[in-house]
Amino acid sequence: MSEAASAVPAKHEADAERPGEGVPATANRIAELRVSGNLMTLDAGLFCVFQAPGSPPSDPATGLPGVRVSLAPGRGSRPDAVSISTFRPDGWLDGTGALVRVTEGPAQILVTIYQSGRQTADTAPRLQVLRLNGDVPAAAPQPALAATAPPEEADVIAHVERTGDVGCKIGDWIGTRGSRLWMEGFGIAPHLGIDADDIEYQGVLGRGWLSPWVQGGKFCGSRGMALPLLGFKLRLKGNAAKAYTCSYSATFIDGSAVGPVPVGESCEAESLAALEAFQIEIRPRDGRQATAKTAKPKAVPRAARR
Repeated sequence: MSEAASAVPAKHEADAERPGEGVPATANRIAELRVSGNLMTLDAGLFCVFQAPGSPPSDPATGLPGVRVSLAPGRGSRPDAVSISTFRPDGWLDGTGALVRVTEGPAQILVTIYQSGRQTADTAPRLQVLRLNGDVPAAAPQPALAATAPPEEADVIAHVERTGDVGCKIGDWIGTRGSRLWMEGFGIAPHLGIDADDIEYQGVLGRGWLSPWVQGGKFCGSRGMALPLLGFKLRLKGNAAKAYTCSYSATFIDGSAVGPVPVGESCEAESLAALEAFQIEIRPRDGRQATAKTAKPKAVPRAARR
């Protein structure tokens, strides 16, 4: 990508952050950044923009180099036809990817790379664009059904195509087997005495392609991008891994079924069909019935509706 103008005049270079310092020492200190960007024109379809394997990692203190994907300025941006979703709520890719849905092309997006003044072009992230499918018509609004369990009582919340949010307890099935309606995202917050820090999960986005690990109580998925999950993976950590065993099963929109799958393994169909319904079973290792926490656990946030 071509290098653009620096964020501030060169005379401020002496005021840039010193290596290893993530926070300026004075309130009015300005760090010069190296900024580069490309306007990318896309046809109608669903795309993923992501950092290629082997790209230089970001500095843990500054977060640089960093990448953002946004609507382009001007008429080419087509804000009525383009939607962008990132795995981080603040929009930074952070080694992950951005999902770009174009309902009517061609349309432009702006991909911008930010580096510190001392970083060279060789340290810039290498980006790739993967087309996930062809033309994507604009989705018609669909009425959302009430969740099967209130969010404060449900252990699992999922966002289902043309349905909205549904909820269930651990051990029950979420989603409707045989419905051929795919899941776009889910969140898990067990009421079994398991801390949010001790459970994590990922969504399967493609063959060998998983979303980042998501901590218990948080949403994992495309958030209204009409992108189905193709499966999921779950793991227990810390005290939960010592006290509980876990397995899970799933059905998929092609009629296939998988499971029970041991904790830590991916639950996906051989065909990579979209996820339709799943069941998670968590049992104490000593065989005793699990008891709920006395304190109210953190509720899973409701998935964003289209």
